[in-house]
Amino acid sequence: MKKNKRGIHLIAELADVSIGTVDRALHGRPGINESTRQRILRVAEQIAYTPNLAARTLSVSKASARIGVCIPREIHFFYDQLWSGVLDEARSVAPLGIQFVNRPVHALGEKDAEAFKDLVKDGVQGIIVTAGNPKGLRPLIDEAEENGIRVVCVSTDAPDSQRSSIVCVEPLLNGRLAGELMGKFVPPGSKVAVIAGMLSAEDHRRKTAGFSDAFPRHCPGGQIVNVVEGHEDEDESFQKTFDLLGRVHGLAGLYVNTVNCLPVCRALGARGLAGKTKLITTDLFAEMSPYFEKGTITASIYQQPHRQGQMAVRLMADHLVSKASFPPTVHLSPGVVMSSNLHLFREIRLAGTKFDDSALLIPSRIEVSQSARS
Repeated sequence: MKKNKRGIHLIAELADVSIGTVDRALHGRPGINESTRQRILRVAEQIAYTPNLAARTLSVSKASARIGVCIPREIHFFYDQLWSGVLDEARSVAPLGIQFVNRPVHALGEKDAEAFKDLVKDGVQGIIVTAGNPKGLRPLIDEAEENGIRVVCVSTDAPDSQRSSIVCVEPLLNGRLAGELMGKFVPPGSKVAVIAGMLSAEDHRRKTAGFSDAFPRHCPGGQIVNVVEGHEDEDESFQKTFDLLGRVHGLAGLYVNTVNCLPVCRALGARGLAGKTKLITTDLFAEMSPYFEKGTITASIYQQPHRQGQMAVRLMADHLVSKASFPPTVHLSPGVVMSSNLHLFREIRLAGTKFDDSALLIPSRIEVSQSARS
């Protein structure tokens, strides 16, 4: 307990805030502005602070709850990292008696409404969902919330629903950051294009909007000549990018607003444009390293997927166990990855370590549905 108090005191000192403010930030309670919350969470992460779960377990007196998780498996480069964050935090809250029911979907927006319905039937008290199909999920989320099942969206939002919270890197800011970078990388009057996943997903749509807003402001006379939807399919993304590069001559830059960047890298190589056309990607995984080293990728916008998974579980667990209020949004800060700081990121440090969701089978604590194994 003493060690835990030192941790909170240290966070308060480093963040230059009161202990009460630290407590509100760590437990997702209201009464604190978002920039202060994020500063405190960054400090807590830097000093590897973890709450004293044994003490919390005693205070909640055998509290128990079931949390449903519906996150895609593909594209695994991003979602493996998101799942690993969920798993890490699930282990942390396991002493509180919380069970997790896993209903993954194959890809973003694919049968997530059906998986959501299954979780409701399973009697969970909370659901963490990546809302790839916001229109289809909206009535289901609203009904769940009205019946006391709290819903936290992670990575991409269902903003018109009554969901309790969203954990993500704010997509409009994400796109604007990419647009500003691109505007500084290419000459005035340049033509660029966007390679999106699917514009029906709130995350991809708003990133595209942010880029479209920022790029012309930072590149005088610059034009966005095309927005291509690759639908998170590698073959489709490669072919559409390859065709675009052949059709639009002198394309100065590409912005890929989904993690599915490898087919775009290959298309640039096939056209002999690797390192010539500026490429800004999204997120980071080990297979991107050679493309950074060769200069194919100029920069990438990092979204902290592992941290997103952790935060979604933490918010839900704190609410279900200790009735902590949900913040309406938890927006993590995007980072910029370039070849010079590539080695600093956990995805590169942990290269070769692949997340296996069978590890969710922690005896008596974590439940994985039969469908999760199929």
